[in-house]
Amino acid sequence: MLDIKLIRENPDLVRAAIHAKHSEDVIDQLLQLDRERRSIIGEVELLKSKRNAVSEEIAALKRAKQPAEDRITEMKSVGDEIASLDEMLRSKELTLSLLMDSIPNIPHRSVPNGTDAAANVEVKRWSPAGDERAFEKREGLDHLALAEKHQLFDFKRGAKIAAAGFPVYMGKGAQLERAFINFMLDVHTRAHGYTEVLPPFFVNAQALRGTGQFPKFADQVYHIPEDALYAIPTAEVPVTNLYADEVLPSEKLPLLHCAFSACFRREAGSYGKDTRGFLRVHEFNKVELVKFTSPETSYDEHEKLTADAERILELLGIPYRRLLLCDGDTSFSSAKTYDLEVWSPVEGKWLEASSCSNFEDFQARRANIKFRRDPKSKPEFVHTLNGSGLATSRLMVAFLETYQQSDGTIRIPEVLHSYLPFTEIV
Repeated sequence: MLDIKLIRENPDLVRAAIHAKHSEDVIDQLLQLDRERRSIIGEVELLKSKRNAVSEEIAALKRAKQPAEDRITEMKSVGDEIASLDEMLRSKELTLSLLMDSIPNIPHRSVPNGTDAAANVEVKRWSPAGDERAFEKREGLDHLALAEKHQLFDFKRGAKIAAAGFPVYMGKGAQLERAFINFMLDVHTRAHGYTEVLPPFFVNAQALRGTGQFPKFADQVYHIPEDALYAIPTAEVPVTNLYADEVLPSEKLPLLHCAFSACFRREAGSYGKDTRGFLRVHEFNKVELVKFTSPETSYDEHEKLTADAERILELLGIPYRRLLLCDGDTSFSSAKTYDLEVWSPVEGKWLEASSCSNFEDFQARRANIKFRRDPKSKPEFVHTLNGSGLATSRLMVAFLETYQQSDGTIRIPEVLHSYLPFTEIV
């Protein structure tokens, strides 16, 4: 969430962010509630001061053995008034908290303006040896036809035992998926300096609020009401909240974690040309990168995190591009986001495989994650960052279509040979 002081002092800046991110403008209502809340707090403080003074008078009267009934009655009346104002204050603070939770993060000054994805800016494009032909549409089997030919996945049986959008990995498809995950974890821990975490795949509501999924996106999360638990949409949620309500020492920053998890999302969308197979699923696997940094280093760390995710694609030889998202396409919680899109040569389209975001202190305020520069310093909020490093579903599409040969076999690049008992899928 944003700092209430920032909203008071810069309402037009916050209102612009609300409009850019297509959220409801509640600034006037929020500021009015804030004024009422502060007024009540002032009244309560005056009444408490009066009650203390009356209490001292009563004590003095009793010591002097003089009647104090009138002052006791007055103190009880003051106490009742304080209780009434406290109840009013709780109500206003609850409403204020809900309004604060509905306000999106402010885009960083480097983020371009735009209403939707059409205004996103391509800042980088990569292919092996810089070959521009890698970005051309070409003939061949798409990932579903390749999966059927080699019995790699079974979406029909996944739908039979769960629902559409829940894939089953079979045989070499399951082995390839496992290889992707292990390869990515090894690169990030051994070469990039991340500490591996294996988090729970279910979290409570406060964890989802901490990273900004709640309350805005509550309808997109799978829920087990009997246990008050939710299936995670990304490992960002449990890993970020590992340090909720904690104060980290500055020498631990930047703190880098990577985590494998299954991810569960109730995404809307009919099953058709653009949602078939792995192009949109409700359960998928992902390796997530999460960073906790000081405010002054977070944007340098954002560039490094994005480069760490790109390195996976470069090692795998998958053509990709980096997009800087415009403010209208930047997520609710993010201040700045790069998307990495892989090229699907048979589909002839770009597919998002990673989003790398800097949330500044937006998530840290919600989850109450702070750091202390030295033992005597006042705690400050950390900056949090995360990115997919990578999601495997659309990576699988690009990988299969990129490495299929003219005879329909699929070549396995050398970087994966030590993770698999085969070097091609025949």
